[in-house]
Amino acid sequence: MAKSKKLKHEAELAKEAIIAGVKYAEDRGAAVFEPTDSVSEKTLYIYRLLVHDKLIQPLPENQVAQKSMRHKLALWYAKQLPKDHPLLQ
Repeated sequence: MAKSKKLKHEAELAKEAIIAGVKYAEDRGAAVFEPTDSVSEKTLYIYRLLVHDKLIQPLPENQVAQKSMRHKLALWYAKQLPKDHPLLQ
């Protein structure tokens, strides 16, 4: 199995990815998130939506966990940033 790419600012990227993912899901009309929705609920929903829309590769079902989904979301978000973005340094 390939070693997943280490992101220096993964926590911040994952946090930003969830914000971007909520916006993506709402703009697409796929979901309306409530302020009471937990980060883990949002993470799972956004992960499943991005897999469904073929924007990210799915994890093997036995590896679907908060940590691995957050990593996938962080990678997805990082790819959208300009190369010189501070979170990519």
